Amino acid sequence: MLNERNWIVTETCFDLKRQNHAETIFTIGNGYLGTRGAHEERYPGEERTTFIHGVFDDVPIVFTELVNAPDWLDLNVHLAGEWFSLTEGEVLAYRRQLDLRNGLLTREVVWRSPHGLRWELTFERFASLANPHLLCQRVRVRSLQDGVVEVRAMLSGDTDNLNYKHWEWIGQGIGRDTAWLHLRTRTSGIELGAATRLTVYGGQTIQQTGWDARNGPTLVTTFALKSGETVEIEKITAFYTSRETNDPQGAARRVLETLPQRAWEAMWENHARAWQREWEACDVLIEGDDRAHLAVRFSLFQLLAAAPRQDERVSIGAKALSGYGYRGHVFWDTEIFMLPFFTCTRPEIARNLLSYRYHTLEGARLKARQNGFKGAQFAWESAATGEEVTPTWVPHPTDRTKLIRIWTGDIQIHISADVCYAIWQYWQITGDDDFMIQRGAEIFFDVARFWASRAEWNAETGCYEFNDVIGPDEYHDHVDNNAYTNALARWNLKTALAVLSWLEGRDPQRAAELRRSLELDEKELRRWREVAEKIYWKQDESSGLIEQFEGYFQRKQIDLQALEPRTQSIQSLLGIEGASDANILKQPDVVMLAYLLPELFDEKTLRANYEYYTARTDHTFGSSLGPAIHAIIACRVGKPDEAYEHFMRAALADLEDVRGNAGDGIHAASAGGIWQAVVFGFGGLRFEPEGVKTHPCLPRHWKRLAFRVKYRGQACEVDLRNP
Repeated sequence: MLNERNWIVTETCFDLKRQNHAETIFTIGNGYLGTRGAHEERYPGEERTTFIHGVFDDVPIVFTELVNAPDWLDLNVHLAGEWFSLTEGEVLAYRRQLDLRNGLLTREVVWRSPHGLRWELTFERFASLANPHLLCQRVRVRSLQDGVVEVRAMLSGDTDNLNYKHWEWIGQGIGRDTAWLHLRTRTSGIELGAATRLTVYGGQTIQQTGWDARNGPTLVTTFALKSGETVEIEKITAFYTSRETNDPQGAARRVLETLPQRAWEAMWENHARAWQREWEACDVLIEGDDRAHLAVRFSLFQLLAAAPRQDERVSIGAKALSGYGYRGHVFWDTEIFMLPFFTCTRPEIARNLLSYRYHTLEGARLKARQNGFKGAQFAWESAATGEEVTPTWVPHPTDRTKLIRIWTGDIQIHISADVCYAIWQYWQITGDDDFMIQRGAEIFFDVARFWASRAEWNAETGCYEFNDVIGPDEYHDHVDNNAYTNALARWNLKTALAVLSWLEGRDPQRAAELRRSLELDEKELRRWREVAEKIYWKQDESSGLIEQFEGYFQRKQIDLQALEPRTQSIQSLLGIEGASDANILKQPDVVMLAYLLPELFDEKTLRANYEYYTARTDHTFGSSLGPAIHAIIACRVGKPDEAYEHFMRAALADLEDVRGNAGDGIHAASAGGIWQAVVFGFGGLRFEPEGVKTHPCLPRHWKRLAFRVKYRGQACEVDLRNP
């Protein structure tokens, strides 16, 4: 199914003002780490970062964050007495390309120095998918005149997270062509070993040495080039942490010793083959829409580049491994938006991501206890341990003398049901009984216990309620009986009882073990049933409209069209309180609910709620999570043109920076939602008792849509064409 079109993301000029966005777009990774697309040489305003999964450390008072690893990109070229820099001299030609087929980032430059000398340079890099601890760089320099070239390759431990330094120096060393560095995070105590090797092929070597500068060991090679001659510079770097080995510094040095003297070609072959296997399982083919096709593949590349293959104690954060946004924290974004892609194409990765929630279950139990509840309440923002790491206060975006209270960590509780939903979906699609028996069931039972504990009885309405919450629509906080939250809580409780019944039949010993360890008795199970049967639910019988939360229909009516054109969100225009008082939504909870629990909606109800809430949603500058889901429901109500509009709004969020915030990192949830929009929306894929079925709703200009999924271990190819 792989084709030769729509694989290359290209930048044709160096624009300093757009480099933070470009750094995000040209992020590369291999499931162990991710590196933003900063250049080898430095420039003003850069955010050159490498994030390694699971390497978290605390910032005093404020939060926990992924740590910016040592800089492996640093490779400076001194050309006949002048430093190569795109901000000096004249750039005569420039092209940077990311090949999504294999994660190769290439930059070609023709540069005239301030003294008028012309040089041709080609930079290449990749993060090995075959051995995720290895990072490869290659630079070719072609001289258009005789000259002396000096190359300096540093391994810099002097990195920071937006001016906060997490690393403590332990030791370092340097040899003829290798350098190494040993560091440790300040609070979490994670050790990191890094080693790098520099080799030069071509030219006439004048000198090869090393500078043992503290926290920045540097390898230096000087050589002479004649006009028309090309030299090739190869830098290979290795990272290991104490999360994988007791001797990370030794491991980094040893892995370099196993490589041949000229390592690029052999490493490249294994790496490219590994990416080919990924795309054979995951590729999507769209004929008739090159722009959409490239955007879909770009989104999938970023998900695959961040997907942990060897580690089940980490997950994918809201910005993947591509930027400082949300500090590497894990949200419901992973389970609801990203996970379906992996569940349907790479179930081994999906299992790892769900196992992260199992390994952080104690953190969820701790949060429930701290809030006075039973069971497990998953953190809204989670890091290494599963404890809540959502900041309580953040600076005001325009007035730095003010702070904004962040309530999501306190009352956005639907995430616990979202985790269970993802486990259920994974189980249904993969048939992985072992995961449900050993891990999933325990999560289900403890989360059901939380919901039963959190529910409040209202004698006047005769209902159990969930008050003072935030649903997916974050324009409205401190609301009562959010429809999404209540429906998922009810589903969670009922499904937990079904899982227990299944487990008692499938593995009575494990069921008895969990009943005993969780102290799960019949009285509590009766409580689950009672709460599930009596959870508050408000739906107008005549129209079918479901009220997003109590009192929503009475909120101030705002005409969205009257505010157009605009370049900012409704919350920015009206203020936090103004948006809360209005009926405009950041994202429509009821439409999201219709996607996850379609059994609650007949055709009339689905259409009524879709049309009602679509007109009241801030599609352009609200949540980046909403457009892809809106596209799916638009397909289901037979509106492919509307679906395509929503879909492209999601598809271009990063590539074209339509929201103006892609510099913070990839919108990873949107990337996962894009795949869902293509497969479950336009492709109409359904997993039904008799197998995989499709109910396509292709955009009119799409000639063909093809993709692969796995269902119960069997690969299925779907190939759809417009008449």
